[in-house]
Amino acid sequence: MSAPAPGTPAAGWVEEPPRPSLWRIFALNRMSVLGLAVLGCLLVLAVFGDAIVPFDPEKIRAGPRMASPGAVHLMGTDDLGRDVFSRVLAGLRISLIVGLSAAAVSTGIGIVVGSFAGYFGRLIDDLLMRLTEVFLVIPRFFLAIMLVAFFGAHIVNIILAIALLSWPEIARIVRAEFLSLRTRQFVDAARIAGCGVLVLMFVEILPNALAPVVVAGTLQVGQAMLLEAGLSYLGLGDPSQVSLGIMLQQAQQIMRSAWWTTAFPGLVIFLAVLSLNLVGDGLNDVLSPRSRGR
Repeated sequence: MSAPAPGTPAAGWVEEPPRPSLWRIFALNRMSVLGLAVLGCLLVLAVFGDAIVPFDPEKIRAGPRMASPGAVHLMGTDDLGRDVFSRVLAGLRISLIVGLSAAAVSTGIGIVVGSFAGYFGRLIDDLLMRLTEVFLVIPRFFLAIMLVAFFGAHIVNIILAIALLSWPEIARIVRAEFLSLRTRQFVDAARIAGCGVLVLMFVEILPNALAPVVVAGTLQVGQAMLLEAGLSYLGLGDPSQVSLGIMLQQAQQIMRSAWWTTAFPGLVIFLAVLSLNLVGDGLNDVLSPRSRGR
């Protein structure tokens, strides 16, 4: 009996089908692809807005007061004659900076707290989780109002206030992952090999726990943008910066006679938050073990 030809599977051997690529898994969710396209367009407008805007966002009387959308002023003008389109692009940049920065800081805090709580357990876990629960039960928006009002409506203070109130969800996710992973064989092998506690936590365990954190961090960006818009709408935004929330706050008195001054900033906030949530759904599909194993 002749031996099987090279490259031919042996008898009884079933060749495993190739796993789909990450992009193919993501592309199966068409709404997530649409969200990624919208988010990409918004990021391009935010980054290259200075080269696109036809007028200075702060220039008064760039056109007639409360002019309706047209060829010159694509989104009309406000009660001071400022170009709404130019201000929307500038405000989008600030809102995205606040959202991304606050999400990054809150994710970092949540990772540290959740890592220590999940790895050590017992007393440390109890103390950190009780602290986490305190922040969870406090009304986030009202505490943010108090912090910004007390420390000042500066863009950095707004970012820190939002981040300080947004980390508990990340901490609970990381803790749950650490509780599941800390007893795995690869962690025991690294411990036997002499790895220190920090190496075990942040080199061995944390990379395997980041999949749900990435998804939650994406959603945190949209939540931070909404929280910043709410603070700015109440007059607690940074007056030296143009954000979408500040545009809504400044257009309250003319929103009935000049609908475009609130409609376009609100629409951009809606599209940004919706696209971030859709992208988060797609990332959840990509990073879930069930999708990666099929």
